[in-house]
Amino acid sequence: MAAGQQFSKIQIATAIALLFHLVGLVGILGFKSDLIIRSTPFNLLLSFALLLWTQEEKNISFWLFTATVVVVGFSVEVIGVNTGWLFGNYSYGTVLGSKWMEVPFMIGINWFIIIYCCGISIQALLQKIIQPVAGTPVAPSLTLKAISVITDGATLAVVFDWLMEPVAVKLGFWQWHDGSIPLYNYVCWFVISILLLILFRLCRFSRRNKFAVNLLLIQFMFFLLLRTFYHKN
Repeated sequence: MAAGQQFSKIQIATAIALLFHLVGLVGILGFKSDLIIRSTPFNLLLSFALLLWTQEEKNISFWLFTATVVVVGFSVEVIGVNTGWLFGNYSYGTVLGSKWMEVPFMIGINWFIIIYCCGISIQALLQKIIQPVAGTPVAPSLTLKAISVITDGATLAVVFDWLMEPVAVKLGFWQWHDGSIPLYNYVCWFVISILLLILFRLCRFSRRNKFAVNLLLIQFMFFLLLRTFYHKN
């Protein structure tokens, strides 16, 4: 790096996220530290703050999208926990911090992180695929691109939830009353993700944030390694 050259927001945010996730991996896999596990709410808030910091354009539409996803994400979990109508029969532990109506406040933040990162990542991937054929007669229509972002983003969100679920149970984030993760959970995740990603497409704000892509990759690797190697005593 040339003398005097400054790091970009994306580089700084990625380095911070990578550092905290590495500390988490070492603390959980190496030391099985309860302190590290119970710092999860801080890690979620940090990731949320970094996503906001690196968002290029924070207009009214962006804040509307952010607030809606947080509120809807929290609300569907309240319905799920208290009625069993969504996701299945489950309950939250104490690891994720303070709760209201049996749901941790951090869950709304977690929904935003997943939906935003999946939407941005699919948008970025499609952009790379579409650019080489832009201007040709076979270039995809805006409608086709929107449908792809919504459906592929929702699929990616469900895959992330599938990867995270066993780890979250072992770490005490939540527990399934029937002892297994129902298929119904993933169906609900897909449907709700579809609805939130429709909003993602409708709201007019900049959907370019390389850090969101980096954070999703970091979290994928984090949960993949924990799913592979972590066994709680």
